[in-house]
Amino acid sequence: MNIAIGCDHRGIELKQSIISMLAAAGHKCRDCGAFSTDPVDYPDIARVVGEAVIQDKFDYGILICNTGIGMSMAANKIKGIRAALCYDEFTAYRARLHNDANIVALGTITDENTILQILAKFLHTEFEGGRHQKRLDKMAQMENQR
Repeated sequence: MNIAIGCDHRGIELKQSIISMLAAAGHKCRDCGAFSTDPVDYPDIARVVGEAVIQDKFDYGILICNTGIGMSMAANKIKGIRAALCYDEFTAYRARLHNDANIVALGTITDENTILQILAKFLHTEFEGGRHQKRLDKMAQMENQR
């Protein structure tokens, strides 16, 4: 898989750990920043990752900030992005299975073992389709009404 990953200044260490783990598993990652612990505005990073995913250059995106909340909110402003804040395996599973999430937002406040479980579940769960597709279509209509 090709994965775009980005973080704010609080997520540098976790981002590097995730990139190493994904590379070891054979995935390709694009590091979309931040690149230092100097303060950065998370919407800027969310935009870069979101646009990379929506332009079909990457299968999925990963966004990291202290809680994951701001990143998920910012990414969801991009047409076609379905970013899900996931804090355990179940939320990651349902984000993909029912919502076809294309970005997972993570918080550095979550322990790293749980983060690895979230990523494994998110990256290896297929969208179920069926009755859920109708709901995605309705969300897409909402985006077009802006």
